Amino acid sequence: MKKRVKNNNRSTKNKTDDFDHVIDAAFKLVDERGWKKLLLKDIAEETNLSLSELCKIVSSKSAILIEFQNRTDFHVIDSVSLEGSSYRDRLFEVLMCRFDIFQPYRNPIKKIITEFGCDPLTALLHGPQLFKSMALMLETAGINSSGIKGILRVKGLTFIYIHTLSIWLNDNSPDLSETMASLDRNLTNAERLIVRLGPSKK
Repeated sequence: MKKRVKNNNRSTKNKTDDFDHVIDAAFKLVDERGWKKLLLKDIAEETNLSLSELCKIVSSKSAILIEFQNRTDFHVIDSVSLEGSSYRDRLFEVLMCRFDIFQPYRNPIKKIITEFGCDPLTALLHGPQLFKSMALMLETAGINSSGIKGILRVKGLTFIYIHTLSIWLNDNSPDLSETMASLDRNLTNAERLIVRLGPSKK
């Protein structure tokens, strides 16, 4: 008898679709009522799921933010083409790709960050996820993120990213020119440090 082969690609795709549906619904509600007042049952109602069904997809509000970060990371990795450019140019393209992906969610992201400013503990809980994302962005740009030098690079890129993010939140230019100018300056200032840390290739 011929064995039936499980279609893992299909199950993975369904899981991704579920995450996307929940994430988009959550950010829509954040835009309407803010982050702190948002309940999982509100997201369940918005997605036409029972609370138990929702919790099988995401176990908490924090998990939604982590999945959003993961989804952004994967989109950047799949979207950028960096062959033949310098490390600095690669980092510019990688980070600007993140901001382009964020653009439809700017209002809810701004609300979440503003509320996190009044809740340092919650913000701190997402610190490791941010470092993980920045390490992936370095690797996407062909820069080693491991070892002591890699840790320094991750911390440096995180600082650049956070500073540029603060500009992006209020950048109303149609082409994000203010964000690009800020990122360009920040990477120029950091370029000397990257050189001091030695070769970036693995």
